[in-house]
Amino acid sequence: MTGSVDKDAEDDRVFKALASPARRRMLDVLREAPRTTGELCAALPELDRTTVLQHLRVLERAELVAGRRVGRERHLSLSPLPIKRVHDRWIAGYMAAAVGLLADLERAQE
Repeated sequence: MTGSVDKDAEDDRVFKALASPARRRMLDVLREAPRTTGELCAALPELDRTTVLQHLRVLERAELVAGRRVGRERHLSLSPLPIKRVHDRWIAGYMAAAVGLLADLERAQE
């Protein structure tokens, strides 16, 4: 049971992180290429640096973003495994069910 609870907590962190449009935008920027913190802030001029850093902490807690120090800079990159895990556990199953329902509707209309 503990493994299931841990997975649920991990999924909750991912869903919470993905719930914010600003954080989804940050992930989009990092999907294009790894960035330094400064480059990420520059790519999101509508957000001040403090706000970007707060959102970044949420993304890192959800393990969606990894950061490493290189000298004085912090290099950030996308970590797609949590999204794949959520896809495999939740989205793929619902997608298969939706496709099945559509197939049933087509057969019923024939």
